[in-house]
Amino acid sequence: MGDEQGEIGVAVEKLWEEVRELSLGTSSYQVECLECPPSPLRFLRDFVLPNKPCIISNAIHHWPSLTKWSDDNSSCYLSKALSQALVSVHLTPNGQADALAFLPTGNQLCFTSAHVERMPFPQALDLISSCSSKPFVAYAQQQNDCFRSEYSAIGEDVEPHIPWATQALGCLPEAVNLWIGNHHSHTSFHKDHYENLYAVISGEKHFLLLPPTDVHRMYIRQYPVARYSFSQDSEEFELELESPMRYVPWCSVNPYPPPASMDSEMQSFPLYFNGPSPFQCTVKAGDILYLPSMWFHHVTQSPDDKGRTIAINYWYDMQFDIKFAYFNFLQSINLKSLGHSTHLKDLGESSCERIDDANASKD
Repeated sequence: MGDEQGEIGVAVEKLWEEVRELSLGTSSYQVECLECPPSPLRFLRDFVLPNKPCIISNAIHHWPSLTKWSDDNSSCYLSKALSQALVSVHLTPNGQADALAFLPTGNQLCFTSAHVERMPFPQALDLISSCSSKPFVAYAQQQNDCFRSEYSAIGEDVEPHIPWATQALGCLPEAVNLWIGNHHSHTSFHKDHYENLYAVISGEKHFLLLPPTDVHRMYIRQYPVARYSFSQDSEEFELELESPMRYVPWCSVNPYPPPASMDSEMQSFPLYFNGPSPFQCTVKAGDILYLPSMWFHHVTQSPDDKGRTIAINYWYDMQFDIKFAYFNFLQSINLKSLGHSTHLKDLGESSCERIDDANASKD
């Protein structure tokens, strides 16, 4: 049995390398950049079918939002255009929503959701832009087709869909989302079951990407769900488990651990830190990132001179075809032979305990 486990481990490690060298056509860990939008046929053939990311430049230069949302009068324009809009703003103590954190009492690691408040858009924009004077980080990241619901007043500033992607994928986007944040906001490693066209309007977004074949390197485990609540009176957060308790599968790896816990993180997640480097890319204002379905991604951002980053993304339904079946099969494999169990069903509540004391200051 040990020999079989060893052979499986070697085969999976070989798969990580072959996917980069053969399927993705590169071993440099750089995302291919296109100088202009591809034809629908090329997009489908060269990127969607092989499940390969790319950055497309000069794809949204004709959008009014590229100037209206980023020039010197952008704050005035957005606040006036959305003066009657109530929008959902996510508040956290550190900019880490939909991420892992330890409960303040005990030693339980949990999946945290932000405190969400509905407020007039001008107030939301001020909270996001003036983050340094607040006891929280505000991020407009509602998702759930929020652009077409909460921000419909500025709907004509962007295209309702990406024409060449719509033609290639054979459908309109299921959801269109607006994201407005600052340099404190980031998104932990996760994957989505959508073909994602991610357009940056102002500032920059920085992505770490791993293909679906690297699923074991993410150490996906079941974590109990907790939610932040924020008191306007005390200006303090509380983090409490949901009741009744429920669990969600989430990636355990933090690619940028603080120096005090770097050694322990590397020991706990060797498949990530000792494996092939993630693909890295920066999506600048005016660019679109095609992020294929099921790719794991971690996102940070650099704001513009007004202290904010604005992006809009289009979620198209993925095809649940043979690639999805292959992914599910690969995920079911237990890689104990590589030093750490990464099989989701083997991981229960024990996976939610502190890895060691070096993580105590993580929050």
